[in-house]
Amino acid sequence: MTWSHPRGYDPMVATAKAWAEKTGVLIEWDKRSLQDFESFPVEELARQYDLIVIDHPHVGQVVSEGCLAPLDVPGREAEREALARGSVGRSYPSYTYAGHQWALPIDAATQVMAFRADLVEAPKDWDGVVALARAGHVTLPLLAPHSMMSFFTLTANMGHPCSVENGPLVDAAAGIRAIEMIAEVAAHIEPSNFAMDPIAASEAMARNDAKVALMPLGYGYVSYAVAGFRPHQLTFANIPLPGAKGSALGGTGIAVSAFSQHREAAIDYAYWVASAEVQKSLYALSGGQPGHAAAWEDDAVNAAAGNFYRDTRKTLEGAHVRPRHHGYMAFQDAASKRLNAGMINREPAAAILADIDRMFRESF
Repeated sequence: MTWSHPRGYDPMVATAKAWAEKTGVLIEWDKRSLQDFESFPVEELARQYDLIVIDHPHVGQVVSEGCLAPLDVPGREAEREALARGSVGRSYPSYTYAGHQWALPIDAATQVMAFRADLVEAPKDWDGVVALARAGHVTLPLLAPHSMMSFFTLTANMGHPCSVENGPLVDAAAGIRAIEMIAEVAAHIEPSNFAMDPIAASEAMARNDAKVALMPLGYGYVSYAVAGFRPHQLTFANIPLPGAKGSALGGTGIAVSAFSQHREAAIDYAYWVASAEVQKSLYALSGGQPGHAAAWEDDAVNAAAGNFYRDTRKTLEGAHVRPRHHGYMAFQDAASKRLNAGMINREPAAAILADIDRMFRESF
């Protein structure tokens, strides 16, 4: 099971076909919407599928439920060391939890900046973002959980990343300022942004009749950097924040069900599809957004995608790992909705933060 977007589905189908030709093992991939992908219980999927694509905040939950097979199997130490060395930012260690490796990164992503280079110049700082928002050029995906992802990015950029332990979620002053910064932009954009994810925002910018031309924070989708994918090509760059650091890490990893009757065969495919050779060739050529540095550094891969990888690499290298405890996923959804309600109602940032902080403590 993977997620329903060309970036998430097409490379899995292509690699499965190549794997069948190579080994005779048949793999069929199903897909769910991005919203389902972010919220559907992994345990339920693990009882239906041998292979599951997950993101790193799920690992505490899956460890607690015992629904995934650890991938740090004996005899494959050299392969894991190579994958760890090839990690883009913290992609590989984001799936390391409680002493085991629960997924292998096949897709690396974080919040970056995207814009229409034919319509606007990229802002250099948040003041520039706000100015473009006032002029009506900005889209900012705020559908849960993306508003919280921007909150995390902004606080971490101030030097106060979100806590991964029970306690205050973030430094109070940084948290209040981050909410104010998001609200500064939200006040000047269409209310429809509260129902948009980064795919919808990218689609809105790539249209012939686009009314918006900048997404200052949003998970990058390489598909939109490829000429011909949509009527207009998007340009991707590092986030318009000091040092381009602190972005909320995303991406996906391939995991194997603990209930699988074909565990060894599934693990073989997982290691193969995550390998440098496959990532920089078939995976990237099939519309994927590779999770291995060999692909991010490859000249041909970058040429085919408007230099997407090199132009956002600094942001990804400085990205931070979100909390991963059992209980975090429910918090992420609820906190995003609380943040959005507060901004829509123009509540004081301190009141919004107090509620989010309480919710975080209760998530433990």
